[in-house]
Amino acid sequence: MGHVVIATWKAKPGARDKVIRVLEEMTPGNRGEPKTLHFQAQVSTSDPDTIVLYEHYTDPSGYEDHRATEAFRTRVLGEAIELLADRKLETFTTIDPDQ
Repeated sequence: MGHVVIATWKAKPGARDKVIRVLEEMTPGNRGEPKTLHFQAQVSTSDPDTIVLYEHYTDPSGYEDHRATEAFRTRVLGEAIELLADRKLETFTTIDPDQ
């Protein structure tokens, strides 16, 4: 069964474009990680400062591997987090036994 992480980020006023730039630059590397099945960021149509990240890994260790990367430590923890007014993280297990 797969491991899904849904992160909801709320950018501080005026910081949205910087947050999106970090995500745009990180996405190709995130998608290339060995245990990543899917990674997609999206912006809310009703609140453009709200960004939702959908991350699907082969198992929970895939997410831990992702968090251990240099890119995560420097770009997310070192840059993006300080641009956020709020951050929520939820994890799920897929129902489909093949995912």
